[in-house]
Amino acid sequence: MLVVTAGGACEKSPDRSESMPEPAAAVAATTSSPGASSAAATASEAAAYTMSASPAQSRPDYERARWDPIHFKPAIDEAADEDCLRCHHEILDRRPLERSPAGIQAATSLAWYQQLTTYAGPQETFHRRHLVTPLATRLMSLRCNTCHQGSSPREEAPIPPVSGRADFALRKTVDPETTCLKCHGQLNYQLMGLPGPWPDVRETMGNNCLLCHAGIRTNRHRVTYLKAEAIDEAGKESSDVCFGCHGGRSWYRISYPYPRHAWPGMPEVVPDWAKGRPAESEARFVRQ
Repeated sequence: MLVVTAGGACEKSPDRSESMPEPAAAVAATTSSPGASSAAATASEAAAYTMSASPAQSRPDYERARWDPIHFKPAIDEAADEDCLRCHHEILDRRPLERSPAGIQAATSLAWYQQLTTYAGPQETFHRRHLVTPLATRLMSLRCNTCHQGSSPREEAPIPPVSGRADFALRKTVDPETTCLKCHGQLNYQLMGLPGPWPDVRETMGNNCLLCHAGIRTNRHRVTYLKAEAIDEAGKESSDVCFGCHGGRSWYRISYPYPRHAWPGMPEVVPDWAKGRPAESEARFVRQ
């Protein structure tokens, strides 16, 4: 196969089946297998693939990088942000355009979810908004692997698509049902007993979420990716802090079924809507 180099010349690409190290060939041979191997086996194969790289190779190629053990269990669980940013530093380096190609100024173009009082400063990119903006550093402790739990090519949708397989992640790098939905779901005001959506009743409620939540579900936000005490303090200043993650920036039409942690004075009778809900957060998010 002919490929065009950065200089514009054509070169013959080596046959990948011949140049691929033996462990890599084993990995590639099983990527289309309906029965995915265990996480441990996958990580072992990925490690063998990475370790087989030639010492003289100064820069790992894309195929070796995508099979690096950090993209699989269990290495991804222990990965530090610095490990991820060695290759993905652009997520913090890049900035939005000040003006779109059509001439629209970014500074004067605010989306509906940017109307809350908690928004401040210039337009930011998706990852910077979650990691390094003042609100993020004040209220959150998000890490790369809070949302990104690896990136296995085994779980990507094949091209062309095939029928009969429902377990592909369709090239998503996160599972939105277990990550994004937590802070970008709808506020279930009917379940909470509110007379209407929060923007319609906030004045009636004194624009204060803690009017009720000072004594209800007080055991909240105690997970590794949030700063519970800082959130409570900020919530006293503005209900937009609370509403921002509980309906104010809803990307989905459904709400997240939060665990019902026990709190002092919690009624012993479990309401119908709470039956079947967990009483603790996911193990990987529990504060030690």
